[in-house]
Amino acid sequence: MKVVNLKQAILQAWKERWSDYQWAINMKKFFPKGATWDILNLADALLEQAMIGPSPNPLILSYLKYAISSQMVSYSSVLTAISKFDDFSRDLCVQALLDIMDMFCDRLSCHGKAEECIGLCRALLSALHWLLRCTAASAERLREGLEAGTPAAGEKQLAMCLQRLEKTLSSTKNRALLHIAKLEEASSWTAIEHSLLKLGEILANLSNPQLRSQAEQCGTLIRSIPTMLSVHAEQMHKTGFPTVHAVILLEGTMNLTGETQSLVEQLTMVKRMQIWKACFVGLIESPEGTEELKWTAFTFLKIPQVLVKLKKYSHGDKDFTEDVNCAFEFLLKLTPLLDKADQRCNCDCTNFLLQECGKQGLLSEASVNNLMAKRKADREHAPQQKSGENANIQPNIQLILRAEPTVTNILKTMDADHSKSPEGLLGVLGHMLSGKSLDLLLAAAAATGKLKSFARKFINLNEFTTYGSEESTKPASVRALLFDISFLMLCHVAQTYGSEVILSESRTGAEVPFFETWMQTCMPEEGKILNPDHPCFRPDSTKVESLVALLNNSSEMKLVQMKWHEACLSISAAILEILNAWENGVLAFESIQKITDNIKGKVCSLAVCAVAWLVAHVRMLGLDEREKSLQMIRQLAGPLFSENTLQFYNERVVIMNSILERMCADVLQQTATQIKFPSTGVDTMPYWNLLPPKRPIKEVLTDIFAKVLEKGWVDSRSIHIFDTLLHMGGVYWFCNNLIKELLKETRKEHTLRAVELLYSIFCLDMQQVTLVLLGHILPGLLTDSSKWHSLMDPPGTALAKLAVWCALSSYSSHKGQASTRQKKRHREDIEDYISLFPLDDVQPSKLMRLLSSNEDDANILSSPTDRSMSSSLSASQLHTVNMRDPLNRVLANLFLLISSILGSRTAGPHTQFVQWFMEECVDCLEQGGRGSVLQFMPFTTVSELVKVSAMSSPKVVLAITDLSLPLGRQVAAKAIAAL
Repeated sequence: MKVVNLKQAILQAWKERWSDYQWAINMKKFFPKGATWDILNLADALLEQAMIGPSPNPLILSYLKYAISSQMVSYSSVLTAISKFDDFSRDLCVQALLDIMDMFCDRLSCHGKAEECIGLCRALLSALHWLLRCTAASAERLREGLEAGTPAAGEKQLAMCLQRLEKTLSSTKNRALLHIAKLEEASSWTAIEHSLLKLGEILANLSNPQLRSQAEQCGTLIRSIPTMLSVHAEQMHKTGFPTVHAVILLEGTMNLTGETQSLVEQLTMVKRMQIWKACFVGLIESPEGTEELKWTAFTFLKIPQVLVKLKKYSHGDKDFTEDVNCAFEFLLKLTPLLDKADQRCNCDCTNFLLQECGKQGLLSEASVNNLMAKRKADREHAPQQKSGENANIQPNIQLILRAEPTVTNILKTMDADHSKSPEGLLGVLGHMLSGKSLDLLLAAAAATGKLKSFARKFINLNEFTTYGSEESTKPASVRALLFDISFLMLCHVAQTYGSEVILSESRTGAEVPFFETWMQTCMPEEGKILNPDHPCFRPDSTKVESLVALLNNSSEMKLVQMKWHEACLSISAAILEILNAWENGVLAFESIQKITDNIKGKVCSLAVCAVAWLVAHVRMLGLDEREKSLQMIRQLAGPLFSENTLQFYNERVVIMNSILERMCADVLQQTATQIKFPSTGVDTMPYWNLLPPKRPIKEVLTDIFAKVLEKGWVDSRSIHIFDTLLHMGGVYWFCNNLIKELLKETRKEHTLRAVELLYSIFCLDMQQVTLVLLGHILPGLLTDSSKWHSLMDPPGTALAKLAVWCALSSYSSHKGQASTRQKKRHREDIEDYISLFPLDDVQPSKLMRLLSSNEDDANILSSPTDRSMSSSLSASQLHTVNMRDPLNRVLANLFLLISSILGSRTAGPHTQFVQWFMEECVDCLEQGGRGSVLQFMPFTTVSELVKVSAMSSPKVVLAITDLSLPLGRQVAAKAIAAL
C-alpha cells in the first residue's frame, strides 16, 4: 500500500492496531532513507494525533515512546512538540505529556552537529517555559478547587508538574544548556522570568508547605542559571604572605611614584589581610635614610589611598570596612612584629595608621577606638626602651604626615610669579634643604602622586632663572641660588625616583626645557652609557673659551648676567680643555685646584655637570690614563672652605655629594677606584654593590633563591640582588635558571612555596618574564620528550600554576603602562616575536614545525563533523585582538601547542601538564574574565578537554568558552550535550 503522508501512516497503524515495533518496521518501509524523522516532524505528528480527544490515545503514545527509546526522534523535537500543547484543562493529556518528559528530562544528550545541539538548548528553554505555564495553571486550578471544596485533583497535578520541574533543573548539564539558550534567545528568557513571577504570586497563598518549598527551590534554580559562572574559585586568593610581601616590597622600594591604580589591580589578586603585615616588615628592615622615609610614606600615605580605590572594587562599603577591621584584628595578633616596628620608628605605628584609615573612611570611629584600645593594652607589656634614648627625636611617621600638607603649600607658593618675590621663594627653598626636610617632602609627594607636579614646578623655576638681563649683584646671586637649588633638587629626584618623573608629556612644537635636555643627553644613570664626544658635550667654541678663561683667571665665578644653562652645557668642553692642559704640563696642580674651587664655589650645579662628563670620559680611557680625570672628580667632590660662598652652601654641598656619589658609582666599580665622598651620616646608596666579587652569577642566583625558599619570604636585600641579576643576565637567563630550580623540588609544600616566591620575584618585570616563560621555556619543555620527566607532579603542577598566574597578571596589566622600574630595562623587539610566532597559514610557526614531528597533523584535531572549522580559530581572532602585540602572539601559540598535545595520540607527563595548566586557568577564572587568556584557545580544544575526567563538567565548558560569540555558544552546546 502506498502511503501519501505521515499522518495517513499513523492513522493506518492505529486502525490496524500495530504494535510499537511493528509500527517502527513499517514506517521505515514506507519512508525511504534520506529524510530524517526530525525533518518529517514525526514527534509533532504523533503528539498531534495522540492528543485529539479529551484523553490521550495510548496506542499512538506508545509509538512516540518507542520512537524516543530507539532514538528515531531527537529529544529536541519531542520537547518542541510538547511545548506546543497549551490546553492545560485536559488533565489526562497533561499528565501523559509529563510522563513522556519523565523518560529523558534528566539525561538529555545530542551527538549531532553544533546546530542540532543549539536546537536542543532552545527546545529545553521552550519546555521549561511550558512546564512553568503548566505549573501555574495547575496551581490556579488547585486554588479554585480549594474554594469549591475539591482540592485533591489539582494538588496531584501540581505535584507532578513541580516534580518534573525539579528533575529537569536539578541537572547541572540542563542548567548549562539553558544558560546557553538564554544567551541565544533573550526574549524567551524574559518570558520565563514573567512566568516565574506569576507562579510566585499564585503559590504565595498555597497552604501545602511541602509543595510551596518545592516551588521555591525550583525558582531559586531558575534564577541561578544566568549567574552560573560567577561561582568560581577566587582568583589567586591562594596567594600567601610571600607574594603579597614582594608586591608591596617592590612598590615600596622601587616604585613609590607609580600609579595607585596598577597597585590596586595587583592587590585585588592577593590577600588584603597580609598588606599591613608586609608594610610593617618592610618598615622594620628598610635601611636608614631615604629608604626608611620612602617606606614610611608608602605605608602611612599611599596604602590608605590604595585601599580607598580598592574599596570601589568591593561590593559594599560595609563589607569593605569590615574587611579592613578584620585585617587590623589579624595584625594586632602579631604583637612581636608591631613592638619591633614601634621600636624602630620610635612611636606607636598602629595608632598613626588607624588614624589615617579613619580619616580616609576605611574604618568607623568605633572600630578605630576599639583597635587603639587593644593595641594600647598590648603595648604596656612591650619591652621598654632605655630612658632618654631617642626621647627628643621626632618619629619619621609624624614628620611624613606633617610633610604632606606642606607639599601642597609649597606647590601653591611655586605657582606664584617668580619675578615678584624671588627672595621669599629662596627662603622657602632654603628651608626645604635643611636636615632631612627635602627627602621627607619628596617621599610625601611621591606617595600622594604629587611628585610629577612638584618636579614640573621646579623645571619651570629652573628655566626662569637660566638668564637675567640688566641685574645688579643681589638679584644675580638670588637668581644663581634659585637656579642651583632647583637643578640639584631635580637631579636628586631623578636619581631617587627615576628620570620618568621629570620628563614632560611630549608636546609637538613646544620647546624642551634646559634641565630635561641636559638630563636626557648628559646625565649618567644606571644602564645608560654616555658618549663623551657626543655633540651635546661640544657647544659653541667661543662660549667654551670664555668659560675656560673665566675659570682660570678670575678669583671667583661671576654671577651678574650669567647664562647658567649655557655655562652648564659648556663646562664639559671646558673641562676637556683644562684636562688636556694639565696632562700636557701647561697647567700645574695648584691651577687645577683654583679652577675646581671656582667651579664649585658659587653654584654646585656646575660641578655636577662637570662630573657627569668626566664619568662618561673615564669609561673610555685605558687603565693608565684615568688618574688625572679621577683626581679632578675628587677635587670637585670636596666642599670649599671659604667665607665667600653664597647662602645655604653647606646644605647644597650635601645634596651635591649624594648626586655625585650615585653618578660615579658605576664607573668607580668598573675601574676598581675609591673616592671618599664627604659623609652625610646616612648611606645614600644602601642597595649598591650587592653581588659578591669573583663569583659566577648563576651560583649567586641559585644560592639566593635557596635562601629565600628556606626563609619563606623575600627580604629587601634579596629582591635588590634579584633585580641586579635580572639586569646582568637578561630575562631569558634569569627566568630559565629559576624555573630549573623549581623543577628540582620534589616535596609538594616546597614547590607551592617556590611558586609564590617565584611569582613575587617575577613581579620585577612580569611582562618580559611572561613572554619568555610562555614563549620559550614552556614550549621547549613540552616539545622535547627528553625533558618530559621534569614535568611530573609535584614540580609540574607548580610550574603550571606559576605559568597561569604570570599569564593572567601580564594579560590583565599589559594594556596599562609599564612601571618606571620596568621601562629602564631593554624591551624585547616585537619583530622577534613576529618571526618566532607567525600566525598566518603561509608560514608555519616554529612551534607548529616542531609539532609536525608528532604523528598527528595539526589539522586532524577537529572532529569529522567540524572539518570546516580551522583548527586554530579562536575567540581572540573573532574579537580581532591585535596579534602584533607580543603577549597576544605568545598566548595564541601556547594554546595552539596545548590543543595539539591534547589531540595527540602520544600521552605522557606533558599531556598531564597541559591538563594541570587548563585546570589552573579554570580555577583562576572570574566572572567576566572569560575574555582574558582563554580567548586564545582554539575552539577545537574544548571537545578535546571534555575527554579529560577533571574537565568534563558543564560548568568548566561554560567557563572556558567565550559565550558572547555565536560560535562559542555552538562549541559549548556541542561539548555539553555530548557529556
